[in-house]
Amino acid sequence: MIFDPKYLLMIAPAMLLAVWAQYRVKATYAAAQRMSASLSGAAAARHILDSAGLSQVGIEQVPGHLSDHYDPRDKVLRLSPEVYGARSLAAVGIAAHEAGHAIQDAKNYAPLMVRNVAVPAAGFGSSAGMSLAMVGVIFHLPPLLLIGIILFAAVVIFQVVNLPVELNASARAKSVLVEHGIVSPQDMTYVNRVLNAAAWTYVAATLQAIMVLLYYVTRYAGSRN
Repeated sequence: MIFDPKYLLMIAPAMLLAVWAQYRVKATYAAAQRMSASLSGAAAARHILDSAGLSQVGIEQVPGHLSDHYDPRDKVLRLSPEVYGARSLAAVGIAAHEAGHAIQDAKNYAPLMVRNVAVPAAGFGSSAGMSLAMVGVIFHLPPLLLIGIILFAAVVIFQVVNLPVELNASARAKSVLVEHGIVSPQDMTYVNRVLNAAAWTYVAATLQAIMVLLYYVTRYAGSRN
């Protein structure tokens, strides 16, 4: 499928956006890492969670680079080593973003609830849906292609729902960091750059999923005609 010029043409904008976004994340993260903060990432997250009445939410260090995430099942923030222990604006910004997800969970933020439900379907749709759609195109089997399209649609739904979840978590992070005096308004420039760059990676992922689905839909429509 990757040799189809139409496929490459349709997903090229999303791929270019993803490359640019990843570059921006690395550049802004490196710059913010060099700027010191009053608290470590873990301490900042703990302060934000406790202030929100979420003292029961744990914070753990996990291996990996930028492997930070909030686990809604275990109610725990898992932070990478460079975020957990570092006293940098990059660390507190990312930790605050993950704390924002915990606050969303506590407040039953609707898009997060939908995203959590969609995760298993998206995981299955990403692998099975793509495989079935590709086989359907290669061997000219419209029914198989249609099944693949339906399954892969779960990935698109996940990405579309995930986008406001991530943007809202970043907005919460920016607000609480200043509100609690963890980062000064002047230093928020560096935090904003990191979180804004990360937001573009979510936009690129959403756009790519939509364009891939659209490609297979057009192939199915063509096969029906």
